Amino acid sequence: MSEAAPIDAAAALRRLLEVMARLRDPVGGCPWDLEQDFASIAPYTIEEAYEVADAIERGDHEALREELGDLLLQVVFHARMAEEQGLFGFAEVATAIADKMIARHPHVFGDARIGSAQAQTEAWEEAKARERAARGADDSLLAGIARGLPEWMRAVKLQARAARVGFDWPSPEPVFAKLHEEIEELRAEFAGTEPGRLERLEDELGDVLFVVANLARHGGVDPGRALRRANLKFERRFRGMEQLARERGLELASLSLEQMDALWDEVKARQAAAAETPPSSA
Repeated sequence: MSEAAPIDAAAALRRLLEVMARLRDPVGGCPWDLEQDFASIAPYTIEEAYEVADAIERGDHEALREELGDLLLQVVFHARMAEEQGLFGFAEVATAIADKMIARHPHVFGDARIGSAQAQTEAWEEAKARERAARGADDSLLAGIARGLPEWMRAVKLQARAARVGFDWPSPEPVFAKLHEEIEELRAEFAGTEPGRLERLEDELGDVLFVVANLARHGGVDPGRALRRANLKFERRFRGMEQLARERGLELASLSLEQMDALWDEVKARQAAAAETPPSSA
């Protein structure tokens, strides 16, 4: 059986650009695609990036190929809309990012010497700061941290930037102390009944989450990834509870919380035991 001929990347990209142009054709294009603008497409762009991350998390390479295509479509869609408005096109997008990569990797494309990944990260941030200064942009240490980022990610980036000038706790221990303090303040708001309680609850809960993000940073943990794993764990265990209840002819909604907790603990123990059992060799 002969192997399939390799796909020409440039030709494949040209075809995708042509497909997008046809979808946006004012005469024969797709009504839905024609109604879209940058703002309406932005949520899909974010969603597709998360679906890429999910495919990677699951180790599903076939899904990863598909999701990367969906994400690429988002870039092509935005570039096409920009081209229609005379702003820029896909070629300008690709050229700009290639130029940026060359400029920010002088150790690869020039004569600079960088000895480690950490040193490269620091050099990257310094290059970004120089670029902002050259544009006459905001000169704050916190400049350039996009407000469209997921808030967990933005919290960690804000904290990491502040840490560059020493505005940071020296170890996780004082972060734990701050977390306990913020939790007590949140607990007090839950107990309150005064007007404006919801706004204060939101404020105090935000403080707790911000400190949790700081704790994650001190531990070298991505809080978004950690929460994603917690969500998957909850979903896996809850589905296990549902299955166990069905096997025993029970309706979850008719059980007390104590009975559901017992099912939860049983499922948790079963799944933990299964995870520890090595697969048998066939």
